[in-house]
Amino acid sequence: MVVDSTNRPTFPARAVITGGMPYGNKNLHFGHIGGVFVPADFFARFLRDRLGKQNVLFVSGTDCYGSPIMEGYRKRKEDEGYTGTIIDYVNENHEAQKSALDAYGISLDLFAGSGLEPAASFHNTLTATIMQRLYERGYLHKRSTRQFYDPEAGQFLNGRQVRGHCPVRGCKSEKAYADECDLGHQFDPEELIAPVSQLTGATPELRPVDNWYFDLPTFHAELEKLMDEWDLNPQVRTVVTKTVRESLVDPVMYIQTKFREAFDAVENQLPAHTLTEATSNQSSFFITFNNWSDRDDAREKLEAANIRFRTGKTLLPFRITGNIEWGVPAPTIEDVSGLTVWCWPESLWAPISFTQTALATAPKGSYSTSDWRDWWASDDAQVFQFIGQDNIYFYCVAQPALWEALDWNLTQDTPLANYHILFMNKKASSSGEIKPPMAAELLEHYTPEQLRCHWLSLALDQKAVSFSPKPYDTSVSHKDKKTGADVLVKDDPRVADPALKESAFLTNIFNRLARSCFYGAQNALEGKLPTLPAHEAVMDECTTAILAFEKFAHRFDAHSALAVVEDFTRAANKRWGDASKASQGDNKEYEQALADAFAALRTTTLLMHAAAPFGCETICDYLNFNLDFFFSWEHAFATPTQLAEKLGEAAGTHKLKQLPPRFDFFSKHENQGK
Repeated sequence: MVVDSTNRPTFPARAVITGGMPYGNKNLHFGHIGGVFVPADFFARFLRDRLGKQNVLFVSGTDCYGSPIMEGYRKRKEDEGYTGTIIDYVNENHEAQKSALDAYGISLDLFAGSGLEPAASFHNTLTATIMQRLYERGYLHKRSTRQFYDPEAGQFLNGRQVRGHCPVRGCKSEKAYADECDLGHQFDPEELIAPVSQLTGATPELRPVDNWYFDLPTFHAELEKLMDEWDLNPQVRTVVTKTVRESLVDPVMYIQTKFREAFDAVENQLPAHTLTEATSNQSSFFITFNNWSDRDDAREKLEAANIRFRTGKTLLPFRITGNIEWGVPAPTIEDVSGLTVWCWPESLWAPISFTQTALATAPKGSYSTSDWRDWWASDDAQVFQFIGQDNIYFYCVAQPALWEALDWNLTQDTPLANYHILFMNKKASSSGEIKPPMAAELLEHYTPEQLRCHWLSLALDQKAVSFSPKPYDTSVSHKDKKTGADVLVKDDPRVADPALKESAFLTNIFNRLARSCFYGAQNALEGKLPTLPAHEAVMDECTTAILAFEKFAHRFDAHSALAVVEDFTRAANKRWGDASKASQGDNKEYEQALADAFAALRTTTLLMHAAAPFGCETICDYLNFNLDFFFSWEHAFATPTQLAEKLGEAAGTHKLKQLPPRFDFFSKHENQGK
């Protein structure tokens, strides 16, 4: 088959892949790994093979700063008598996170810490540069806003030390902090409903403080244009543009009809607005303003008249600084000093400082260029950011506007937002009622590759999906027919484990094809590769599978990409079984069957490398090829025999490594099947 290059997806010359940064107050639970880092690693590994590893940077790190870390540190000192510094606390969590990522084969070029060296120096410098740049370009404004103060504790409260109900209309979250809820909605502290201090239980007061804010509403038109572009981009998921457009609406206040008389009395005091009456099935009317500041002015007048209201989503000034001690120091501007940068803005540009760190600390020649601008501000480069659904506002609203404001020609990243990965059909959170298992803990029951392939097959790009590992299923599902007793799923050997569905492909189908090739070569070819070319029909099937996989991987559709490989490998196994039986007593026919099987093994190993790297690299090792050479897509359509020819080896001379009896390239976990 002639490869049709005109119908293949296009890739950048260089790529940066980022994974959402975990907070430095905890280790990683399965959602961090399965929902963000495994999909990001799949794409990073695929791109290294596709573009060359010198042209790919995969960076992430611990989000070291902010109120969640301060609060976690405070509680550990109070509850456990912890005596280390906050840096010690963050570094311990960072090392635990890195250990979990390593255990799952997450191939980060750099997993740094925004407050840990060597990245901290780069991050602090970049932060100061960005703030100065935003100020000089007129997009950074000082605002006096009110911040929560606990009169009993005698101190201002950081964002996580205040808890209340989200004020955004339609949001039912009862876990809202000073200016954001756990579902990612943004609001001003004045809007938080029923605030309570987490230090003393008192109702906190609001006292004025000065902070710097980015003029996000100015970039409304640019964001609208970007959403139109993303609508046409097959690499951007519809959940992204849908979520962003929810914030690109006019500022609105919703007021219950029972306050209508009081509202009528003060309406003429409000800035210009449009009133929309409640319909027969609505309990509230709403008023729409021309801009966010008019809505802010109206808030004061409505509060003075004791009129309760809720606000809708809209673009608001994006807070850059805060008044907590633990944060990146903000530069002194207009004689305002002593502030720190809010953790969310600085976490947006942390991947840039991590890129700078990776390039500066890597051995010379590791990457095609050592200038960070060639990765973040070049027409032939692309940045792919893997995030969770609840972080779309920051990465897809605030960040694009910041990039425009800086005018550094920064690439508008391609955001890859996954839906939530649920636990036993429930949304789990380490700080919520439903506690998810920690990532490292799962490895007591599964191998990393079993879980990697399972999570990649969940199709989180399309909808929220439950992760339901059998060892954690304590639900009573049925009565035992013999005893009549209630039987727990996790204790019933007759009930299959949903998390092992994809493992059957690795341990049975893929493993069987690999073993057939090696044992066949050892028995009939003196442990060498076949000298015969694979059948043309087999090569066509290999080519078709490679091109289909490439297309789906380019769209970040790992679920469909892996389905292509499974179908291809099942067919290859059947062909080998039929051909090897038919060739009994005919050495030439048996060698031909092996040539076809090795061609298929090469294709499956190449394509599965991004999902199951450990086993695939073991296959490559036993095939006796260099990893970079074997997995390079420069030779994607070559069989093992053709690869040996490219190395200048004479036909029939490439020796395979001896495979021990009953060897498993993809073994089951030692605790499975007991």
